[in-house]
This record gives sequence, C-alpha cells and structure tokens, in this order.
Amino acid sequence: MSIWPFEPPLKPMKAKVKVEPPRPPGWVYEPTWDGFRAIAWAGPEPRLDSRNGKPLLRYFPELLPALEQLPEGTVVDGEVVVVVDDVTEFDSLQLRIHPAASRIERLSQELPAELVAFDLLADRGEDLRSVPYAERRSRLEEVFAGLAFPWHLTPVTADFEQAADWFTRFEGSGCDGIICKTTDGIYREDKRDWIKWKHRRDADCVVGGYRIHKDGDKIGSILLGLYNSEGELH
Repeated sequence: MSIWPFEPPLKPMKAKVKVEPPRPPGWVYEPTWDGFRAIAWAGPEPRLDSRNGKPLLRYFPELLPALEQLPEGTVVDGEVVVVVDDVTEFDSLQLRIHPAASRIERLSQELPAELVAFDLLADRGEDLRSVPYAERRSRLEEVFAGLAFPWHLTPVTADFEQAADWFTRFEGSGCDGIICKTTDGIYREDKRDWIKWKHRRDADCVVGGYRIHKDGDKIGSILLGLYNSEGELH
C-alpha cells in the first residue's frame, strides 16, 4: 500500500501571467525563483519530479538527504535552484542536466542545488489538495520547522506594499515576479488558478516564424531574431 494519499507523478498547479496584480483582500503574495519546478515525495523510495513528471534525482543526487528530512508520506511543491553569490542562476542550473554520471557527480559538488518550498500537498499521508491555501501554508511552516539546509521556505505576505517591494528589490537575486494566490484556494492539478505578476521587458526583434498552439486558436511559440552591434542577425 502506498504511503502517499495519491500516486506520482503529479502535474503541478500553474499560474496565468498578468501585468497588473490582484489586490487584497483575499490574496497573498510569494516571490518566484529562477529554477526548475519540482515535486518532492518523501518515503522509502523518495522522488523528485519535474513539472512534467520526469525524475530529477539522478541529476541532483545531493538533494536525496534533503528529501530524507521530510516526514514519510509528505509531498512538497517547490523549486530546485542553484545559488551563486546569493543569486539564483538558471544558466548554472541548466548545466546540471547532463547524461554522464561522472559529470553529474562533479557538478553536484561544484554547483550544488538547493530546494525552495512553497506548498504542501500531503502531510504524513494526509491529502491536503482540497484544503484552503492558508491552512496548507500553516501546515507547511510546521513541517519546515523540522527541516534544515538545503531547504528554504519562500516568504509570503498579505501586504500588497511589501509584495510590490519584493517585486523590485528581489529581482537582482533571481526573482522573476510574484505569484498571487487566494487564501481560500484549493490545489488544482495542472490548472492556472494562480496569477503571476511578472517583470516585463521590451526588445526590438525580427519574427522568423511561429507555430500554432496545440489548442489551435493562438500562437504557441515564436522564432525571434536579434541584431548584434555589428548588424548581424542571430
């Protein structure tokens, strides 16, 4: 019998990108971090799965002791990050995905990964997905009290002014926006119920082509080109 109340893999909850964030009451705000979304499963055979359900532990063997810190039957939604000089570096994190075991072992020492927790989906075998976010966060804080490095608990606030301060002040540390969640919201797999207040930047680009989204009614991806200082198109 499984020690988890639901079986892996799990498709994590998502967010819709908005330029203007929702305002209180009823909303709380968390900074987002530049890493790989990951679901951590604690048990006799611990797992660390990507947003697509792919196993990540083989690339991040140094995180196994972190999963073993969690109580059995616990499932945490979070982010795998690599921190260099107090800044999350996505490029360094991408280097960790390599097929060679020898390189994985070397990079696990040179560029060790860390874990940021921001939601609790199961607590010691109890399914929390239908529990309001405010209670899930409270239970996550209780679990986190027993955890140590390389775990980090993402901060959360109901104060919009503080969230706006994080939006600008944390950008240099690898925060690419703010996730906005309703305090009474349940955790719905693969649904875009959260809102991401994201940094926006402009660039003049050349559109070389595009692909239609799988839904058939919008653009799914665009091939962009940029000119360098010598006038060459990349």
